[in-house]
Amino acid sequence: MINKILVANRGEIALRIMKTARSMGLKTVAVYSEADRDAPHVQFADQAICIGPPSPNESYLLGDKIIAIAKELNVDAIHPGYGFLSENPDFAEKVEQEGLIFIGPKAHAIRVMGNKLAAKEAVLAYDIPMVPGTDKAITDIEDAKKIAGEIGFPILIKAAAGGGGKGMRIVENKKEFEDQMKRAISEAENAFGDGAVFIEKFVTSPRHIEIQVLADTHGNVVHLFERECSIQRRHQKVIEEAPSALLTDEKRREMGEAAIKVAKACDYIGAGTVEFLMDENRNFYFLEMNTRLQVEHPVTELITGLDLVEQQIKVAQGEKLAFSQEDIALKGHAFELRVYAEDPLDNFMPSVGTLAGYREPKGEHIRVDSGYTEGMQVPIQYDPMLSKLITYGNTRAEAMQRMIDAIADYHIEGVNTTLSFGKFVFEHEAFRKGDFDTNFITKYYSKEKATAIHEQEARAAAHFVLYQYLKDVEKLKLPK
Repeated sequence: MINKILVANRGEIALRIMKTARSMGLKTVAVYSEADRDAPHVQFADQAICIGPPSPNESYLLGDKIIAIAKELNVDAIHPGYGFLSENPDFAEKVEQEGLIFIGPKAHAIRVMGNKLAAKEAVLAYDIPMVPGTDKAITDIEDAKKIAGEIGFPILIKAAAGGGGKGMRIVENKKEFEDQMKRAISEAENAFGDGAVFIEKFVTSPRHIEIQVLADTHGNVVHLFERECSIQRRHQKVIEEAPSALLTDEKRREMGEAAIKVAKACDYIGAGTVEFLMDENRNFYFLEMNTRLQVEHPVTELITGLDLVEQQIKVAQGEKLAFSQEDIALKGHAFELRVYAEDPLDNFMPSVGTLAGYREPKGEHIRVDSGYTEGMQVPIQYDPMLSKLITYGNTRAEAMQRMIDAIADYHIEGVNTTLSFGKFVFEHEAFRKGDFDTNFITKYYSKEKATAIHEQEARAAAHFVLYQYLKDVEKLKLPK
């Protein structure tokens, strides 16, 4: 049994895991860098140990040190959250070798799904649709050119060991292929220490739809429906929703069954996410599997009523899933906006500084998963996400309006954030109609358009104030 959990992470996800652990009567241990000394997750934990300087390489990525601390403090299990060590198979393996429980899949599943080519090979026997492309790494430029020509431009060069948009290049024609190939290999080597890349047909107007799966150690696997994650910048998600406005019940069932097959292909255990691309004809293709808790898991929690961290912990200590696929019902609609310390008007560049003002919105069906409080410094060493703003409604329209109201009530001073971008998206006609894809920002968002909207709103507000003033003057017979 698990009685004490060390959370090998920081920020909002560390705090979110600890809250569920505490509700289950479990003790928690935080490890933190010097930059996070005053962070909420450090204050919330039952015990907290400083692990090193701000740089992740000197703190949150020190797997051996984290394991040693866990053993010293009589910890039973380690939860890696997402990012950092969460998809490091060597760390997962070492945790178990040292007699601790890793709250996540086995190292085998992480290794297979952590390499996109290995993942393709693993699911090949399960008749799961895949984007046309190569099933082996390519290093020879001339061979690669020939293959790209056979597939047909535009094509996508992708790092085999990649993620987060790194080592990924869109190639529109043969002329630019060689340069983009070299860039992709270089990026992959720098980001992952592995320059292996492969080629896929580029789906020009894709929707990014993922399926949440849960699997226990007794052979039971279920899916918890889909999340739509098509609003992205630099191939990284900014807004997610569940369910997708695009899917029919039949397509939802079909994709859910495919996701379960992917999980079975690697003997998956715990909570994982199978990602698909969907083309304009609603054909879907396997993209990859994320072998961890996703940033956007709260929207799934709201439409299913399940706590995914609780499920992870129960599975990790050997419990059977307490429900079957038929027991899981989809109810309502949920949205998530990732509140990044970024400037949307400057190509979403990071915006670091001190949170001079910080007040979260409150209200029914409004949830904020945050890792910051007023007065804290936003460090440059980590991902710039401050929080996740999540809203729920009985309908998509209701959840959307609740999000717009929550954005208006969210007060942040000292750094630029993606709140204004979120407002732009949720008020945009294409998004409201569900008629959008991963090219939303390219198609609809620019500094000029966003600035024009801000100016229109400012003028409208000024006119309203003037109108009210003149009405008051007339009513009170005050001198003008």
